[in-house]
Amino acid sequence: MKRNIKINRKELAITLLLVTLFTGMFFTACEEEDSGGGKAEVLYVRITDPEKADSLVTHAYMGSTIAIVGNNLNNVDEIWFNDQQAFVNFSFVTNSSIIVTVPNVIPTTVTNLMLLINSSKKDTLKYPFGVDVPPPFLSGMLCEFVDDGETAVIQGNFFIDDPSSPLKVFFPGNLEGTIQSVTINKIEVIVPQGAGIGPISVKSIYGTTRSVFYFRDDRNLVLDFDVLTAAGGWRSGVIGSSDPAPVKGNYVRFQGDMAGGAGATWDEDHFSFNLWPIANGRPDVPLYTGDISTAAIKFECYVVDDWQASALQMIFTPYSTTGTNSYIADTNVPRGLWMPWKEDGTFKTEGWTTVSIPLRDFKYTHDGGTCGNALTEDMLRGLTFFVWHGGVEGTDCSPHICIDNIRIVPMQ
Repeated sequence: MKRNIKINRKELAITLLLVTLFTGMFFTACEEEDSGGGKAEVLYVRITDPEKADSLVTHAYMGSTIAIVGNNLNNVDEIWFNDQQAFVNFSFVTNSSIIVTVPNVIPTTVTNLMLLINSSKKDTLKYPFGVDVPPPFLSGMLCEFVDDGETAVIQGNFFIDDPSSPLKVFFPGNLEGTIQSVTINKIEVIVPQGAGIGPISVKSIYGTTRSVFYFRDDRNLVLDFDVLTAAGGWRSGVIGSSDPAPVKGNYVRFQGDMAGGAGATWDEDHFSFNLWPIANGRPDVPLYTGDISTAAIKFECYVVDDWQASALQMIFTPYSTTGTNSYIADTNVPRGLWMPWKEDGTFKTEGWTTVSIPLRDFKYTHDGGTCGNALTEDMLRGLTFFVWHGGVEGTDCSPHICIDNIRIVPMQ
């Protein structure tokens, strides 16, 4: 039996309207789910190292990068750790994860909470998460050679002088120094009587750290200009012992007039020395036997009068090198170039300071180009310092540069 179904225009219009509304609501719900329109939820936090991606964490050190994993996270606008706001790079924010760096600032108020605030500022998710403050980090000293009773400056980070556990500095011999002032990255401390040679330690409420560098470092000394000299070279250096006062015994002095043009002044008599070991009576052994990729040349330096031109060229030479200076301008010979005046146009120090230059940076030619040859251990026999060229235009000047305690030591 055939049935005739009749739908009038009014019923059809209502039906189409309901279908349209339902379809719109369906797609809106999908879009909200895809865009994270709901309230943020944190499932867990992990570290970002791919090899340790399954390592979940409930706390992290200041400055470390973490991944927050959850739901509806792309609506998060602010992240706070304790009372410190983190910088959020929204390129690393998705609906299911946020990659963020824990602020590198010590919190004033510790809540051990991570706060996720959405863009409307109405919903704040509180998630238990602790921020660890590292033990002291010691990067170096302004000068590694300081007399007993004088003030040494230690550089680094996380120097926390908490009233409940005051910061302490111990010099070789386990002798405690008297702290004069402390900031987060600098300690001024009086060297105790009887301090020896070796690492120093800094103790805070968050732990104790022993320095990699040595106080009054005497390891692998190449030249101290007292016993270890450059005698036998064409120039053994102009030796000074006063004006300025020495950091320890004699030192070499570079002083004179210098033109500002790149390479304009060639003055070996006043601005160089040549240590040729075969002429100096030294054995044919390397000046350093460790891994040169993790070693540095160090020395104490006092720039008395403004230095505004040329580079301190540091050139290692094989044992057989003697009676010639042709290697100074040889573009096949790698060397280190130190031009501390380059950035500001002038440079001087307030006293003796310790300079450290990684041996991996011995890769330049005399005019500042990149040398095609790498520094190798067999070159670490002789040593020439010469203030000349560098390939950078400077200013006419009359620098007065004093150098002592040249040594090669590990950086780590």
